[in-house]
Amino acid sequence: MSSFLLILSPFVVRAHEVTPTIGDLQIEGGVVVLELRLNVEAFLAGIDLDGLEDTNASDQSGVYDRFRGLAPDDLAAKVRAFGANWGTRVEIRSDGGRGAVVDLNLASVEVGEVGDIDLPRVSYLVLKGAISPDARSLTLTWAAGSGDLVLRQQGVKDPYTGYVAGGETSPVIALAGGGAQTGMQAFMSYIPVGFDHILPKGLDHILFVLGLFFLSARLGPLLWQISAFTVAHTVTLALGASGVVQINPNIVEPLIAATIVFVAVENVISGRMHRWRPVVVFGFGLLHGLGFAAVLGEFGLPEQQFLPALIGFNVGVELGQLTVIAAAFLSVGLWFGRKPWYRGRIAIPASMGIAFVGAYWFVERVFL
Repeated sequence: MSSFLLILSPFVVRAHEVTPTIGDLQIEGGVVVLELRLNVEAFLAGIDLDGLEDTNASDQSGVYDRFRGLAPDDLAAKVRAFGANWGTRVEIRSDGGRGAVVDLNLASVEVGEVGDIDLPRVSYLVLKGAISPDARSLTLTWAAGSGDLVLRQQGVKDPYTGYVAGGETSPVIALAGGGAQTGMQAFMSYIPVGFDHILPKGLDHILFVLGLFFLSARLGPLLWQISAFTVAHTVTLALGASGVVQINPNIVEPLIAATIVFVAVENVISGRMHRWRPVVVFGFGLLHGLGFAAVLGEFGLPEQQFLPALIGFNVGVELGQLTVIAAAFLSVGLWFGRKPWYRGRIAIPASMGIAFVGAYWFVERVFL
């Protein structure tokens, strides 16, 4: 039991989660306007965000934490002092990458309140630069080390929406619009977004799925549970992403933690699947679907290809869940699942560890 808790110990540390930057791009009177919604402290601290999940994993985490605790006016002053360096994070080139580079300057800074210093703070930067009146298109290059950028074109019909990773360049974006993704492009581009929300960033969803896995070493109970969970979270993901159902994440997140505790504790109490377990898992899946919908609400779905993008995200989530189950099966189920001591030495200690983490998260999300 103690060794399993040691393995899970990184999960109980409150995450300084790395969130993608969201960039809204439009042309106003011959001027490119790029509004960035970002975790500005990570950029000021010089953290390499590419592939990073948590700022605590960086050597610059101490610097980040000092910036995170600054009052809004003090941090805004440091952002302005950073000055021209913001322009080096983004290279916008006209005429599909063949024209001149737009000279971007920092036009305004808005920093959020300090709030909970263990959570990312949202800040807004506006970069502006004149573009040639003859330009018909542009490309945007997001600097290496900057993490992911959700790029959204504004103010035109059929706007471009897509993801640009650090060090990569966007497709050619027509200034007049018409660059919206096709259904297949939207579907394919949102699969990795859904997968990424499970692996590596969805620790609560990972532990819930593992809680389902450790109920029984037999395949049947697992299939019933996963099927119920998938159907349920698909329903509320669609309803939440479309705005039909909206629940405050401050309510949903503690309840998700409680679902982890429930399935794990039941694993310890009961060694088999009762008839009502899939029904309970279905209900829990409805809550998890609302959590997935909150992620999409953060990034946004392309209006023109809402359904393909939504399906792609859900497929990515399913692939992530299946990967977790496959890893658990190959690690312990395949080798030890039929051993007489499997439940006592593996399933119960693992479930107790999962319940411990879920309970910690519940208390943290409600009281801390």
